[in-house]
Amino acid sequence: AAGMAAPTMEERKACWGARDEFWQCLDSHGDDAAKCEKLRRAFEARCPQQWVKHFDKRRDFLKYKKMLETEGYRPPEAAGKS
Repeated sequence: AAGMAAPTMEERKACWGARDEFWQCLDSHGDDAAKCEKLRRAFEARCPQQWVKHFDKRRDFLKYKKMLETEGYRPPEAAGKS
């Protein structure tokens, strides 16, 4: 299928650039996605759908990792305690 062709170097650069702009926007707006709607659409338009999913997961992971580094690990409250 044509949609599955590997992106060219130019396309990859465009995708990464769009992702970086979108992520910078999220960073500067405390992850308020509504303020970054346009950049989100550009990101989705320039990147293969699978990449978008991957980068979304990656961002969540990086945020979680950063939180652990800044706040330390806190075990979740034991379930069932009432």
